Amino acid sequence: MSDIVNQAVTVLNEKLAGADFDGTAKFDIEDEGAVMMDSTGARAADEEADVTLSADAETFQAILSGDTNPTGAFMSGKLKIDGDMGMAMKLASVLS
Repeated sequence: MSDIVNQAVTVLNEKLAGADFDGTAKFDIEDEGAVMMDSTGARAADEEADVTLSADAETFQAILSGDTNPTGAFMSGKLKIDGDMGMAMKLASVLS
């Protein structure tokens, strides 16, 4: 497992703590791996999800740090979304 995925799991668990996120989401980090998120938190895994968000490691790290807005990243083509757009919007609000 890459350092980027391990760091992402830690940061996402902090952001998801106490959040009302009841679906499943997957962050697919180009050339690094995948992170699954659900009501129990985040973990390094690659499973089926309601929504999959794909980005390169730089974009993903910028979203997690708050330097990049997830909606802005999507609109500029840096973040790709496949699946339930409503779930993606709910996740974006948890991450911001």
